[in-house]
Amino acid sequence: MPPLPPLPPLRLRPPAAPPAKRVADLLGALLLLAALAVPLGMVCALLYAAPRGAAPRARVFVRETRTGLGGRPFHTWRFRTDGPRLGAALDRYALDGLPQLLNVVRGEMSLVGPRPLASAEHPERLLVRPGMTGLWQVSARSDLPWEEMDLLDRHYVENHWLGMDLAILAQTPRAILRTAVPKAPRQAAPQTPATAPPEPLVTPAPQPAPQPAPQPAPDTATHPAPQRVA
Repeated sequence: MPPLPPLPPLRLRPPAAPPAKRVADLLGALLLLAALAVPLGMVCALLYAAPRGAAPRARVFVRETRTGLGGRPFHTWRFRTDGPRLGAALDRYALDGLPQLLNVVRGEMSLVGPRPLASAEHPERLLVRPGMTGLWQVSARSDLPWEEMDLLDRHYVENHWLGMDLAILAQTPRAILRTAVPKAPRQAAPQTPATAPPEPLVTPAPQPAPQPAPQPAPDTATHPAPQRVA
């Protein structure tokens, strides 16, 4: 039996570097969790102590099932917003979705992407991870109709890159404040009342008083002077 030819040496390829988007998501989510650890803990404590109906304690998070990258389902967490004050403030300033930073760390979501949906009716959305914020949020947030929001999400899926993500992240705080703080109604400018014309700078010289017209002398021929009686 002839000897077998030697096998070629194995070439081990190093694993491909993770995409820049995933690295930015991981670093950004970890930094935000570290910076917001104390405020998030206070919010959890307040929501836990807030009464809810007859129950002495209330749940803190709301878990929802969403469809992620490649159609894989996952669970997201949000702060509950049914409280009268704290919940309304969280919903008004779009802070109820901050627990989704954990989904970003786990690789189920991204900081920027199309909004997560429960169904997989739009297969083009499954090409990227759903995001905490996106193109339609910085455009007009929830004021847009569904068709325009879906169009902006599709535009992001087809044209997204790291620079677009950074621009959307930079515009998100301003978009939240623009929606949360109502604009004061524009008031009409007050009408200025009509004013008298300005007085002249030069005082006019006083006019002389009118003189009485001279009386005519009596006519002696027509009216003789009375004679003196002795």
